[in-house]
Amino acid sequence: MKQVASHKCSSHDHTQPLSELLQVTLFQGCDPSFLQKLEVAGITHRFSKNHVVFMQDDLCEWFYVIRSGWIKLFRQTLDGDEVIIDILPAGKVFGETDIFDNRLYSCSAEVVQDAEVIAYPISMLRNEIATNQAFSMKMLKHVVQGQREKDKEIEHRTIQNAPQRLGCFLLRLIPAKKAGPIMLHLPYDKTLIAGMQSETFSRALARLKEDLNLKVRGSTIEIESMDALITYTCSACSNVYPCED
Repeated sequence: MKQVASHKCSSHDHTQPLSELLQVTLFQGCDPSFLQKLEVAGITHRFSKNHVVFMQDDLCEWFYVIRSGWIKLFRQTLDGDEVIIDILPAGKVFGETDIFDNRLYSCSAEVVQDAEVIAYPISMLRNEIATNQAFSMKMLKHVVQGQREKDKEIEHRTIQNAPQRLGCFLLRLIPAKKAGPIMLHLPYDKTLIAGMQSETFSRALARLKEDLNLKVRGSTIEIESMDALITYTCSACSNVYPCED
């Protein structure tokens, strides 16, 4: 069992109203009054690296939007091994679909780079689903999309090589309409990306640098051509970029 690390918390910051919620597709186009209620109830937390936000099978009372930093979602096997479900950057939401899993979190969440997250009461989400048919359909679509993402991950591990899987991870961090050059800042522990072992990650990154002329400086990666990255990464995938479409 992981121990919860020391962390700092603060009261809710009202200087950027609704900005975090509107980054999440689930809440785009929602009733403004519902979003305002969520905003008032939200609490800002600043967590240090290695802080455990929640553990698998904990009671699901909050869902979270990441304002900055990186969050790792993982499960532990019966043998005590850790299986990484996802690594989430700023703008992503987590804990929201566990509303359907017997009100328990289906995985654990840990900070892998100092993070600021906004916590919102899951009870408000549950009430909106029960009373707003339009939002309940949005939530259903959101859950289905999440399952499709898991299916795509299985496909990627089957048919993509390591450099392509790394390229796919990079594409997830870039807005679809952006062109190069683009600067990306990855978590300090870059070997967490795509669930790769350290040696596999190093070889995959070296291959991308050689094939696509990527420039790597510490945790920063510069991508010169989005078209080249898309062609290289998506050639062995059944999905059409951008995957969300």
